[in-house]
Amino acid sequence: GIHPAVLTDRGLDAALSSVAGRCTVPVAVQVDLDTRPAAAIEGIAYFTVSELLQNISKHSRARTARVEIWRSADRLLLQVRDDGQGGASTDSGSGLAGLAERLGSVDGLLVVDSPAGGPTTITAELPWRDR
Repeated sequence: GIHPAVLTDRGLDAALSSVAGRCTVPVAVQVDLDTRPAAAIEGIAYFTVSELLQNISKHSRARTARVEIWRSADRLLLQVRDDGQGGASTDSGSGLAGLAERLGSVDGLLVVDSPAGGPTTITAELPWRDR
């Protein structure tokens, strides 16, 4: 996709705060990065969180959600949590399966923890590349 201007100009914190504001539930956003990753990695992180927040709006029946992004060594990590009904999976044909496949194509990883009854925690890892 095309990067939104706020992502290009101000980075993940501002861009994800904007996306969170459009979610149907209140979303707390915490971005703990000293520097910005390469534009391609930043874009993948942005679109991953955007898709996960859309899933929360459409499917979770959550009351609240949280997004956290941080760097650990040579990886960019992001975690999206909600207090909804759970049951999310990466079974074939699901939107999460497609997301996991896209992340895998850039040496990324998607881990879904979503027991029936909730809550759901989805963690994604991407390779860190300097800007």
